[in-house]
Amino acid sequence: MIVEVNDVTVQFYASNMKSIGIKEYFIHKIKGDIVSKKFTALNHISFSIDKGDMLGIIGTNGAGKSTLLKVISGIIKPMHGSVTTRGKIAALLELASGFDGDLTVRENTYLRGAMLGYTRKFMDEKYKSIIEFAELQEFQDRAFKHLSSGMKSRLAFSIACLVKPDILILDEVLSVGDGRFRKKSEAKMKEIIQGGAATILVSHSLKQIRDNCNKVLWLDHGTMKGFGTTTVLCNEYSTFLDRKENV
Repeated sequence: MIVEVNDVTVQFYASNMKSIGIKEYFIHKIKGDIVSKKFTALNHISFSIDKGDMLGIIGTNGAGKSTLLKVISGIIKPMHGSVTTRGKIAALLELASGFDGDLTVRENTYLRGAMLGYTRKFMDEKYKSIIEFAELQEFQDRAFKHLSSGMKSRLAFSIACLVKPDILILDEVLSVGDGRFRKKSEAKMKEIIQGGAATILVSHSLKQIRDNCNKVLWLDHGTMKGFGTTTVLCNEYSTFLDRKENV
């Protein structure tokens, strides 16, 4: 197994005093007006995937999908349970995360590579292919903040894929950009999987999940509704959505 999630639980505490200043906060704290409410984002989640698997994670907003990706990536530590990963992880959790808006496309490419743990020599070898795949040859010296959302997505995806990760994690990244690039990205993901990597994809597009994933995890309000084959889980989730719309 390349990714093993064992009985993971994540809880957050939300205060009723979110938008007040420090002075007001301490005044309310002395008065005892501050109330913290515990929120369970993930509740005893367990599953595993092997090399060559592409796992699709489905669920409505607030299901815990992005939280789970952050746990697998090591950004969030669970309060209970454990996650075991084997190999190098490339995670695209937020479109602009890991980029500096004032740096150029070229500078950001090397910066992201360094954050993923790659050497300057390795990035020198990969840089041209990264830019060509992202179709940003004419924008290499442009500030990242001046790129369109589609361009930012292409660069992030290209860096993550072309450095050959063992585990590729994508959170709604492929929903940005035109249809042609999405097809190109999906073909690249399949190439990565055939090379022995594992991919985890969060997407609201059931068609994208059906077309690309061999396993599916269904989350609902932090609980695991199901884990198994794509056709069965997608059909069950589609029925669930239809019932929800008709309520």
